[in-house]
Formats: sequence, C-alpha cells, structure tokens
Amino acid sequence: MTQAPDKLVQSPVVPHIVTELPGPKARAHLEFDKLWTSPSVPRAYPVVPVRGEGCTIEDIDGNLFLDFNAGIAVTSTGHCNPKVVAAIQDQAGKLIHYSADFYIPLYAEMCAELSRIAPMKEKCRAFLGNSGTEAVEGAIKLARFATKRQNIVAFLGAFHGRTYGSVSLTASKAKYHAGFGPLLPGIYHAPFGHVADLKWFDEVLFKHLVPADEVAAIIVEPIQGEGGYLVPEDGFLQGLRKICDDNGILLISDEVQAGAGRTGKMWSIQNWDVEPDIIATAKGIASGMPLGAFIARESLMTKWGPGAHGTTYGGNPLACAAAIETIKQLEGGLMANATARGNQLMTGLREIQKKHPGLVKDVRGIGLMIGVEFDSHEHAAAVEWASFQRGVLALEAGMTVVRISPPLVITEAEAATGLRLFGEAVAEVAAKG
Repeated sequence: MTQAPDKLVQSPVVPHIVTELPGPKARAHLEFDKLWTSPSVPRAYPVVPVRGEGCTIEDIDGNLFLDFNAGIAVTSTGHCNPKVVAAIQDQAGKLIHYSADFYIPLYAEMCAELSRIAPMKEKCRAFLGNSGTEAVEGAIKLARFATKRQNIVAFLGAFHGRTYGSVSLTASKAKYHAGFGPLLPGIYHAPFGHVADLKWFDEVLFKHLVPADEVAAIIVEPIQGEGGYLVPEDGFLQGLRKICDDNGILLISDEVQAGAGRTGKMWSIQNWDVEPDIIATAKGIASGMPLGAFIARESLMTKWGPGAHGTTYGGNPLACAAAIETIKQLEGGLMANATARGNQLMTGLREIQKKHPGLVKDVRGIGLMIGVEFDSHEHAAAVEWASFQRGVLALEAGMTVVRISPPLVITEAEAATGLRLFGEAVAEVAAKG
C-alpha cells in the first residue's frame, strides 16, 4: 500500500495541483482499494485524501484541493481545527471509551448542551448515537413509542440514511431501496416543498390511506440534502406544524445535513421560526468525529424507560469532547461567517448563472448550503469533474445539482478562488455543449 507523507505540503496558493488527476500514487491506491473494500460504497471521484487543514485537503500525491464539500457537510469547523484536535487529544489521555450504560460525565454534559441549543420552548433531553441514520432510527422509535401510533410520513426526495428504518423513509433515489424489500411498514411519502402540496395530507393521505389519528410523526429535512438542496416555499414548514398540531402528530426535523450552523442558524428549521418536537443531528455537530443525536421535548423523552433504546459506542467521550468545542465555535462566529460567505457565494454563483442560463437552471440555498442546478445529470457530473481537475472538491446532490457546502471557516479569499475556478469549470462544460 502506498504511504502518505508525514505532514501537509505547504503552498502559498490553494488549490495547488502538481500531478495529473488522479496522480500515480492515487491510481495505485485505487487498485488497492478495489481488492479489499465493499463495492457498495459510493465514490464520487478519485480523490485520495491523507491530510486536511481548514478548507484545504491534501491528496496522497501532494496535490492541494479547496474543499467545497467538507466531507459531505461534516467538517464544520474546518479540517483538523486546532481547538477541536486539542479537545480530542486531551480527552484521549483520560478516557477513550466507556459504554453509555454507565454514567460518563461528558455524555450528560453533551446532552445538556444539545438541550440548551434546541429550538423548543419546553425543556429537552437528548440521546447520543454514532451517526445520522442512528439518530433518525431513534427518533422514529421514540415517536412510535410516545404516541402509540405506527405510521410515519416522510417526503419524496428525502434522504434520512441507509439502515432499514431510515432507508425506508428515504426517497431521493430508487436505487437505495432496490433489492432490500420488504422495507419498514407504515411509511408514506408526501410531495415536498410547495404550500399547495400540503393539501395532499387531507385530500389523499387522511382521506384514502390512513386516518390522521394513526400517524405518529412527520419527518422532514427543512432543506432537502441528497434530494438536491431543495429549499421549501415560505409557509410550507409552518403548514406542516399546523397539520401536526391539529392531529396530535409529532414533527421531526432531520437536521443531519442542514443543521449545526450550516445555514447561519444552529438549526435550519429556525429560518422559518418553526418549533419541532424532535430533532435529529449528526455530521457537522462534532467536526468529523462520529456523533449523532436526537433531541426531544422532555414530555416525550420521559415516556420510555431503561432498555427501550440504548447504545454501546454512542456518546463516545472523544466525540463528545469534539462536539462541545464545535458548539463553542459555531456560537463564537462560525454561524455568522456561514451567512456572510453564503451571501458571497450565492451572489457569485448567480453571476455564473447569468453567463450560462441554458446550462445553469437555478442557484438556491441558505448560508453555506447551496445547490447549483444544471439542465441535465450529464452536465452536473461534468462540472463536478471539471471542478475536481481544477482542484475544487464540489459534490453532486440529486440528479442535476452540484452542492456547495464548504467548512464554515471558509474565508472571503477562499470563497472568491472557489467561485473563479467553479466558473471556469462551468464555462468549459458550456463550451463543449
């Protein structure tokens, strides 16, 4: 196996590409990877990262990339944030693991922090897991247990994870279901995003499919992630809250991708001033350490008792230490930076759209969660590849969208560089037709 260098290559300019892409060491690693890894793992393009710092990723050949996807919206405080690293190192010297079946101080401290920042008026409690899909699984378990109802409503275009419960909720691509049936029963999928779509609940679901008093929860991504970075119309989420209130249904906000400050607010649902009953979080909440959580109103969380839900690794002390420091930084300026740099990127991307209106169909998003929609999947994929060749790591979402979701530490200069290179990539694809 090819060995990585010991430290980050220094360069005054990022991106800094020194080999063809992928480079010789990267190509050798791709062959090694094919021998040992599950072919089920999706791979976007052949970048082989070995080091990271801020918004910079270094590959195995010493190429430096500007990271515009943050490991799929995960490294919120930047790669290897010094204060996060110090928190992890300090905790590693004290206690790496003990199961949450016992009273780990950091576990309770992290739960208290999540409850403090939750956007619910009622006191909240939290459960810590390892990932977004675990957070969603726990949220729907709690919803069913607390309401004594079976059915869950998700949305067309939604992505909630790949374990059995969460993949049953997922409806962004049919391939996520292919070959895995039967899936979790009692799942229905509503149209997403338009206020007019809310009529579906009364006119279709409650009238023809299932009575409202047998629906436990509606789970929604306030901004759809893998479905294409879709922002709903104003009034849509408020309408969902009213449907829930009128029918005793719980509202679950899946904040796995859109939360943790990415939209300039701690939780994306706060952009519409809507209060959920349960929140699922992961990805950016711990700056890359494996931590997921669901937070619920105390009156819901106290409906179940010991043994109803548990975990061995969830709430790992290292992940909790990273998450507590992450929250400090989000509140200490990174959410404000997400708004400022998001405005800069949106303005620049809309200028690119004006230059190529036949190719770029839409630019949408909030904060540092931005989707650029193209006229076809082929063109979106071509722009993703052309950006990679220029040293910018963007990533597709949905079938025709390239997402822009850099770390929240991105600077004005880095955003400007990324815009210039992304614009060159779009121009190259437009010229080829």
